[in-house]
Amino acid sequence: MYWKSKLIKFWNFWPPFVGAGIVITNTEVDTMGIRAIEVKLKLRFWNSNYVGTQFGGSLFAMTDPFYMVILVRRLGRGYVVWDKSACIRYRKPGKSDCRARFEITEVDLKSLRSEVDEKGRIDWIRKVQIFDEGGDTVAEIEKTLYIATRSHYEASRNAISRPVA
Repeated sequence: MYWKSKLIKFWNFWPPFVGAGIVITNTEVDTMGIRAIEVKLKLRFWNSNYVGTQFGGSLFAMTDPFYMVILVRRLGRGYVVWDKSACIRYRKPGKSDCRARFEITEVDLKSLRSEVDEKGRIDWIRKVQIFDEGGDTVAEIEKTLYIATRSHYEASRNAISRPVA
């Protein structure tokens, strides 16, 4: 798919990712869009911390946009998706290149659509693990994404912007 290669090229040359050493190594795509993204954080002298291990900010940054982008593409125009919050828990120093995988299965997608259609909006929580080259967990990130039907989102925005008489 043409847009897939353009998106990966954009991300792999996006200055915040280049500076942090973040590279998209693989994407899995089907007819509905991106299903999974694999990301690598290279350990280099310019992105390591004071003691020579992975800088925590770069570990955090490597998890930032991917679930949101996957869901925007897979859910379609009838839904709104925003990253809402994230929390990182460091498990061990990252002494090598690190990697993470972001995947939305068909079961996840069906469940999300059902719950959002029923409630109008949800806060969806997903955990991401970052692994070193040895397969050990370096960090865990808990991401919260706001997902709403477009009609619910627009109604709530209009209610907020109306002047109070």
